[in-house]
Amino acid sequence: MTRRCLAILLQCLHVIALTSAASDGSKWSYTGLEGKYDWPKKHPYCGGVSQSPIDIRNELLQYDPTLRPVEVRGYSNCTEPLTLINNGHSVKMSLPSTMYISSLPHRYSAAQLHLHWGSTDHLGGSEHTINGKQYPAEMHVVHFNSDKYSNLSTAVDKADGLAVLGVFIDVGAFNPVFDHILSHLGSVRYRDQVVQIPAFNIFNLLPERLDEFYRYDGSLTTPPCYPSVLWTVFRNPVRISQEQLLSLQTVLYSTYVNEPISLKMNQNYRHPQEINERHVVVSFRDGVILAITLAAVLGAVLIVALIVFMLIKKRSKKNNQENNKGVIYKPAASKEEDASKV
Repeated sequence: MTRRCLAILLQCLHVIALTSAASDGSKWSYTGLEGKYDWPKKHPYCGGVSQSPIDIRNELLQYDPTLRPVEVRGYSNCTEPLTLINNGHSVKMSLPSTMYISSLPHRYSAAQLHLHWGSTDHLGGSEHTINGKQYPAEMHVVHFNSDKYSNLSTAVDKADGLAVLGVFIDVGAFNPVFDHILSHLGSVRYRDQVVQIPAFNIFNLLPERLDEFYRYDGSLTTPPCYPSVLWTVFRNPVRISQEQLLSLQTVLYSTYVNEPISLKMNQNYRHPQEINERHVVVSFRDGVILAITLAAVLGAVLIVALIVFMLIKKRSKKNNQENNKGVIYKPAASKEEDASKV
């Protein structure tokens, strides 16, 4: 297929996706008739080849020594109240554009953060997984390319439009920083409910090691699934208490306050998507070296086993030849000679 044909095809898909988004709005869910397995029917990009999340497996990793530690600005200087909203799919907190990532080729300004989690019946809730391991929850801090685009809505469908920081959440001790968000969930229990919460130090929501991460090109993990995200997933998780996780799993509803049946908001994550020949670059060596070492050891064992097998086979053949040297072969007696001896 020529580049021109491919470009036309991508433009057509883009128009279809925009039309779907315009006609259906946010009408999608994680389960049921409009659940995640049916997203591609109305949102074509959701069936594309560069989708997120993914299972980050050792064999995909490529160490990149040029990767710099993630550097952010303005995360510690948030002074204005923050807006927390239940959008029917997650709990989302607005972020000021004065917060930004400074360690990428473009300036990516913050727009919002949101969470994904499981349920009391299913502990796993993260979207990305590591060699099949799913964490209890995951936080996404969404940024847009403010060097090129004026806002998130303009950038969301552009190839270089978004950069998202992914943070795994595990269970541990009580986390006072996350409680700035979790303690207000009761005020946004139902869909479209909004509350203003006091400003706090957003930087402390991130893991301590900002120099260890996975990076790859992917997509939004919800419709319309535009392939416009540069993903940075931190290697090390942050931790919240079991009680804090329980509040995520049980307090929120995906339905409006006046609906006759209230539906719990849980298991709001997308399963890992096909990698489709993509690679994941990493900023750390040890995991990559371990995978390479294991492969090298296995290869060496196979080579040694093959050499030993060939030597044994060769020695066995030589022994057979030496044993046959002293053997005198006589022609078999004819039937007539045998009969005369009777």
